[in-house]
Amino acid sequence: MGMPQRNLSLVFAAGSVGGLANSLAVWGSGKLGISGALGIALTPDWTPAWLYPRIVWGGIWGALFLLPVLKSSTIKRGILFSFGPTIFVLVVVLPYWLNKGMFGMELGNTIPLFAFVVNAIWGIAAAWWLKQCQTAVNL
Repeated sequence: MGMPQRNLSLVFAAGSVGGLANSLAVWGSGKLGISGALGIALTPDWTPAWLYPRIVWGGIWGALFLLPVLKSSTIKRGILFSFGPTIFVLVVVLPYWLNKGMFGMELGNTIPLFAFVVNAIWGIAAAWWLKQCQTAVNL
C-alpha cells in the first residue's frame, strides 16, 4: 500500500477508534445518569444501529488528521479537530436530521457543552491512536 493510501487508512482507523470512544462516553453518561444530571435528555441504547454510523462518521472525520497542524501535541490536536464534528452535530445533525431544535436545545440547555466534551473525547482518542500507529510504522 502506498503512502497516501496508508495515511488515509490510518486516519480513518484513528477516527473510528475516536468514534468508539465518543460512543462509549455518550452511552456511558446516559447509563450512569450523568447526562440526566446535566439536564440532557439523551440515553441511547448500545445497539449496532446506533453504534455503526457513529464509528463510520468518526472515521470520515478522521480525515482532518491529514492536515499538518499541531502534530507535536496530541491533546491540542484532538481538541482542535473536534470542533468540526461538534459544529456539524449542533448545526446539522441535531436540528435537521433529528429535529431537536437549533443546537439540539430540545435535548437540554447544556447539550452544546456536552457535544463539545464528547467530541473532544473523539478527537483526543483519534489523535492518540494515530500517534501510536505512526510510531509503530515509523511514519
